[in-house]
Amino acid sequence: MTWFWILGVALAALALVLTLRPLLFTPREKKLSRSESNIAIYRDQLAELDADLAVGKLAPADHARSRAELEARLLQDVAPQEAPPSASPRGSTRALLVTLALAVPLSAALLYLSVGNPGALAPRADPHNFDPQQLNALVERLAAKMRENPDDAEGWKLLGRSYVALGRFPEALDAYAKAAARKPRDAELLADMADVLATTRSERLQGEPEKLVLRALEIDPQNLKALALAGTAAFDRRDYAGATRYWQRMLPLVEPGSEDARQIQASIAEARSRGGAPAAAAPRALQGKVSLSKKLAAQASPDDTVFIFARAAEGPPMPLAVKRARVRDLPFEFALDDSMAMAPGMNLSAHARVVVGARISKSGQPTAQPGDLQGLSAPVSNDARGVSVVIDAVVR
Repeated sequence: MTWFWILGVALAALALVLTLRPLLFTPREKKLSRSESNIAIYRDQLAELDADLAVGKLAPADHARSRAELEARLLQDVAPQEAPPSASPRGSTRALLVTLALAVPLSAALLYLSVGNPGALAPRADPHNFDPQQLNALVERLAAKMRENPDDAEGWKLLGRSYVALGRFPEALDAYAKAAARKPRDAELLADMADVLATTRSERLQGEPEKLVLRALEIDPQNLKALALAGTAAFDRRDYAGATRYWQRMLPLVEPGSEDARQIQASIAEARSRGGAPAAAAPRALQGKVSLSKKLAAQASPDDTVFIFARAAEGPPMPLAVKRARVRDLPFEFALDDSMAMAPGMNLSAHARVVVGARISKSGQPTAQPGDLQGLSAPVSNDARGVSVVIDAVVR
């Protein structure tokens, strides 16, 4: 009987060791910080680029460009101020072993010590850790490449974002200016440049930053960052009605019910409150349902974005109101009203007859692209009910 109990305890202890072994001997690589994970991904991608160059699948110029982009993305994703991982696997595992020693019979603990591998608890040195000096060196390499190829607008944008990530705002502004000189109609670039310029001026958007923002909105009226900055500039000069209009234009462009949507709505509410505006009355709405044709169902993914919009039946093609959903929400019941206007004066209620459309965007952008799926209604009144829109065509 004694041997039976000894054997039973031994088997139980062995089972415990085998069960807990993945926890006790987790390799260093599985306890990485966010920065280390990004660096590991960077190394893998860099190795792929080098392999493609070696076998002739990638030209040297393309290899150099791709490497510069990888380095710039790394600098954006890895904050140089992040402290290195402070928790060595040794300390936490030792605490766990103490707990187990108190809970497991002495015989099991002795068995573990006899068959275990305490040496596996030692932390592994990583010769490829990137410190702040190395991150700055990557930026300098990218800057040197841009001096050799000054006509690369995308390269200047990457360099500007890298400088922003390092908090080097005057240098970021200079890089953005060089990019803008080569791509003057890049709305996102102009908005980024305005943001950095305001940062160098104690967060003040008035003056040149606001001019850049308004120019960005002329190019792309649906640019989220430009709309946000324009609303902030209006709010700062106490134009609360103007701030409300800009921020309302953002709502159709973000995920309904998301944190972004809630923050925008809170900003709108504050602007209305500061301006002494009464609570907005429920506007008259155009209502209906969007569905996806079965013949096209296989061409859409559940997470694809659906833009639902109304435009004048006889008038400019610019949407009068826009709402966003996902393919997984279909069939989707919608309501469009004046609060979803995309530009001042372009209100749904100002046009008696409208066409309602729905587009599944593969790129997530509101502008139609080849391969998107779309459906349109017949002309209806601007306050119609029960409008049916079937997505049944491919954009060519």
